[in-house]
Amino acid sequence: MDPVFKAAMAHLWFITIHPFDDGNGRIARSIADMQLARADGSHQRFYSMSAQIRLERKDYYHILEKTQRGDLDITEWVHWFLTCLDRALSATEDILTSVLTKARYWLFFSEKDINDRQKLMLNKLLDGFEGKLNTSKWAKITKTSTDTALRDIQNLVEQDVLVKEDSGGRSTSYRLIDLKH
Repeated sequence: MDPVFKAAMAHLWFITIHPFDDGNGRIARSIADMQLARADGSHQRFYSMSAQIRLERKDYYHILEKTQRGDLDITEWVHWFLTCLDRALSATEDILTSVLTKARYWLFFSEKDINDRQKLMLNKLLDGFEGKLNTSKWAKITKTSTDTALRDIQNLVEQDVLVKEDSGGRSTSYRLIDLKH
């Protein structure tokens, strides 16, 4: 039997049997993850079917109920399980891309003279800073004066870490430089 199909079946049958008063869902997700790990043939996995199921719990409970109350045709369940697995793999790809991007930036930053406030703000930028970065936001987040914030920013601009956006004057904002891959 295909090991991924086996993971879908093991999860479904365990949750259908429901042998314990509590924890059946967690155990069923663990069984699926364990079977998927065996299917991968690797000691390292970067995705979690369990985490993806938790994110999609409303659809998960719906398909479980439909499968368990129907004629026990598991086709829809297997389809849902496989598409959920596909979404788990895609989510992991996005996370790994983000991690690798951050690693490239921090390798680049390691050659620069960066203080703790700058490290804090660079990390925020790498984590998806909301809105435009300007001196007042820098000062507020780092709990410093706007003069200190401006010095920190200008220092990073001089080191080719930050770039001033095209808009200027009172609305001057900054962004990280684009690293070449």
